[in-house]
Amino acid sequence: MAKAPKSARAMWSKVFSYDEWMESIGIPIHKGFYIEDVRTLELEWWEERQCKSAFIQLMGQEGVSSARVTEIPPGKTLPPIKFALDEIIYVADGRGLTTVWQAEGRPKKTFEWQSHSLFLIPHNYSHQLSNMQGDKPVRLLHYSYLPLAMSAIQESAFFFNNPYQSPDVVAEQDGEFYSEAKLVHPSSGGDELLGLRAFWYGNFFPDMRAWDKLDANVKRGAGGKSVFIQFPNSELSAHMSVFASQTYKKAHRHGPGRVIIIPSGEGYSIMWEEGKEKIVVPWHECSLFVPPNRWFHQHFNAGAKSARYLALHPPMQFHGHAEKVEDRAKDQIEYPDEDPWIREKFVAELEKRGVKSLMPDEAYSNREYEWSKGMGKQ
Repeated sequence: MAKAPKSARAMWSKVFSYDEWMESIGIPIHKGFYIEDVRTLELEWWEERQCKSAFIQLMGQEGVSSARVTEIPPGKTLPPIKFALDEIIYVADGRGLTTVWQAEGRPKKTFEWQSHSLFLIPHNYSHQLSNMQGDKPVRLLHYSYLPLAMSAIQESAFFFNNPYQSPDVVAEQDGEFYSEAKLVHPSSGGDELLGLRAFWYGNFFPDMRAWDKLDANVKRGAGGKSVFIQFPNSELSAHMSVFASQTYKKAHRHGPGRVIIIPSGEGYSIMWEEGKEKIVVPWHECSLFVPPNRWFHQHFNAGAKSARYLALHPPMQFHGHAEKVEDRAKDQIEYPDEDPWIREKFVAELEKRGVKSLMPDEAYSNREYEWSKGMGKQ
């Protein structure tokens, strides 16, 4: 029998090429179930990028999605970098500028951002990130599908500063690439099946903490509202849900790789694999967590104001939604069917804060309960 080469990867190994690349960088890799606050996360110096940084790979991300935190020192501009994939950037804290360009000699586009801005850097574009503040650093969260891409092409040099040029989509839009997002009504098919009446189409969202163009999301309960986001010319997508104080959403589950960050609010989420122990994830502004693959999870607003959670979606192949409505019911737990402990814990958490649950009793007995218009007001 031939002896395997020393460098051969073990059959069915769960160590991905992306993992090996991350470890080679020498900066922290934060694991576990959640990040308490990306604004205070431990970072270390990354010489090539001339900034402090750290990777985030929570349970449920492995091999699917990449998350990284970058800190830009006061008044500094980072070296230019060209990345082969689309990348979402969420501003956890600070104000600054981004400049993007397709190739040397081509027009450059510069735009400003602030805390809780959300924007896309298109694939195969060079970009530079600048901190406009002279007194404090900026913290950014980066999100992409790099783990999947590196499973197909292992060489990291393919993805960074590759000379290949894509069509110049920024220049083609004549300055409109980072303009205000536009409302799009779906035609027919998947969007309607998932209950989406409309979504917002754009590359720049100025402040997710203040975004008020929301639509009712009745299927998840608690009188919640949502905005669904699609980035043009990209398979990256996201959504943000907003729900009222002293209420909680229905438990549900889906595929892996979905990174959730909190723009505002105080509360907790509970995550569990069916039939196994429940894990409580406390959160507040700029907390981050990832529901593992096919784990039920449920979001609870224990604060005094409405809460928001922003979910950065994995590739469509990993969304985990059933194709038929009747099958999709298996992936959501209605209030009358939930473990009584869920409600008991919520009441106890609110009592610690001197307030009471605003969940109507009828929601626990009537599966067809319709939330009053007063619930979920923003």
